[in-house]
Amino acid sequence: MIADRLGGLAFGGDYNPEQWDEPVWKEDDELMREARVNLATVGVFSWALLEPEEGRYDFAWLDAHLDRLHANGIAVDLATPTASPPPWFTLAHPDAMPVTRDGTRLVHGSRDTYCLSAPAYRTAARRIASALAERYGDHPAVAMWHVHNEYVTLCWCEHTAAAFRVWLRARHGSLDALNEAWGTAFWSQRYGSWEQVLPPRATQWHRNPGLTLDFSRFFSDEVVAAYSEQRDAIRAHSDRPVTTNMMQPGYQNVDLWALSREVDVVAIDHYPDRPGLDAAADVAFAADRARSYGHGRPWLLMEQGTSTVYERGRTLAKEPGEILRHSLGHIARGSDGALFFQWRQSKAGAEQWHSAMVPHAGPDSRVFTEVKATGEAVSRLGDLAGSTVTADVAVLHDSDAWWAMNSDGLPSSELGYHSALRNAHRALWDNGVVTDFAHPEADLGRYRLVVAPALYLLSDAGAENLRRYVVHGGTLLVQYFSGVVDSRGHARLGGYPAAPLREALGIRVEEYRPLRHEERIVLSDSSHGTVWSESVRAQGAETIAAYTHGALAGSPALTRNHCGAGDAWYLSTRLDDADYTALVSRLLDAAGVGPVLPGLPPGVEVVVRQSEDGRRWQFVLNHLAEPVSLLDAHDVLTGGPVRELPPGGCAVLTGGPL
Repeated sequence: MIADRLGGLAFGGDYNPEQWDEPVWKEDDELMREARVNLATVGVFSWALLEPEEGRYDFAWLDAHLDRLHANGIAVDLATPTASPPPWFTLAHPDAMPVTRDGTRLVHGSRDTYCLSAPAYRTAARRIASALAERYGDHPAVAMWHVHNEYVTLCWCEHTAAAFRVWLRARHGSLDALNEAWGTAFWSQRYGSWEQVLPPRATQWHRNPGLTLDFSRFFSDEVVAAYSEQRDAIRAHSDRPVTTNMMQPGYQNVDLWALSREVDVVAIDHYPDRPGLDAAADVAFAADRARSYGHGRPWLLMEQGTSTVYERGRTLAKEPGEILRHSLGHIARGSDGALFFQWRQSKAGAEQWHSAMVPHAGPDSRVFTEVKATGEAVSRLGDLAGSTVTADVAVLHDSDAWWAMNSDGLPSSELGYHSALRNAHRALWDNGVVTDFAHPEADLGRYRLVVAPALYLLSDAGAENLRRYVVHGGTLLVQYFSGVVDSRGHARLGGYPAAPLREALGIRVEEYRPLRHEERIVLSDSSHGTVWSESVRAQGAETIAAYTHGALAGSPALTRNHCGAGDAWYLSTRLDDADYTALVSRLLDAAGVGPVLPGLPPGVEVVVRQSEDGRRWQFVLNHLAEPVSLLDAHDVLTGGPVRELPPGGCAVLTGGPL
């Protein structure tokens, strides 16, 4: 969709010309041509300039920049600036500022200072979106629209409380139904009127898990509604595609499945939080999720950093070659382009040290040299725009399960939702396998292997769907502490997990036995477990590995059950990384799934994109410090044959034995 307007893949990033003067704009024109930039995101944080006073607009400066970019052959992703309300809004509507969980009202001075449920904010956001679309809806420079920026701000104010009560009435219908859903008979929490219901603000100890789960659901719906209001205001004046940039994996409190249904193209921002090979795996994790949210359609990498890897309070530089490899990693897995935040590194302001395509050092720098090389590579890949990626394996992901695992009072504080998803995906990545993510209630029939690493909450429909998947021939791996609460967050009675899933697995979990801090146990197959163990009773399942210590000695730790035409495995402890990767390898073999190019070591990434007419592009990314031999094929990036990739090298192959 976007590629059609650009004539190829997108390359560029956020552009903030309002931070600079005319001599810099002229240099930008030249450098953008040099770097093969064809798409610039404009206006993300420009509300104070676009609407200097409430209801009075100044578009002259933006007119000039859109005309200049268009004349320079660069299309525009035009943003609504609603992530950063201007100071006049704060003064006029102090009640629209966000309130923290402990009751502190925040003031202007950063970005994302708004309450998403405040009527004044929602009205102002619709108004500026409509004004922009009315003026620029058919501007020749505008290729797409970018609503807001990284919806993220949670709020616990009275506006939020009122909106939450409206949402609860619609969901539960009556106070009796709400009291039953939240189990308010416990701790004397029964509500006698809707006015008594508050958001999960700071309180004495554990908060009600039903309340916190529903609040997360509510706020996600608020995000989707706020986005949809702006999208509809834009669509009233423009036929260009509309999206918003999503963050991963858990930065935003939003159900990305739901938000993705409302955008014309899925778009994400991605900044690795670990360096080196871990960063490459994290690129794949984010890209596979983005592709999956759009149900396999091409998507767009809206932001990345040229030299930005966040790690525990430090911003690490990317190593030479990683700008290209990370960009190609996203494109390999379905992105129709590679964009950055931002074009030119800011000389002042809160993000002056955030990396950019043109760093403070200027164009005579390693970063800009690599940006140009990346732009050249992306420009050579225009023919694959619109092509797709297929996967034979899926990891199950459900926002309800994530939110439910954020509840207070779980048996262990080390049961991280997204870390479990990352570990499952990493084991598949190390085995050279491309992975989809899927909702537990989705049609899973096309997958040979499905991994459920963290389904703490599992609906009745989801449990039956997984049973049916196995019966019809699928291979399923369910991991510890899954299927233990229903969609209300109520514990499953009679043993875990949910009854249809117990039937497929052929086991019954009777008791959870978290391990001591840093405790490491040995299983009968010599693999090692940490963090967690369970008392499992086999009810038809075969014990593949047993516990060898303490009260659980001799009881099942890893089981397999033949159910219908398929196999269901259950893992009741957290295996060490190497042992877990070996288990995943075993399951891949059993399911008949292998890498695109067998025999390559972990760290050499191979992904295939394929067009509707059968053309194939094989991406080979060498993240290792040693060369890798390849069979003869034509490399699109160099325009010639390739037989070996150097350390850190990349190739996009066509022809030959693909």
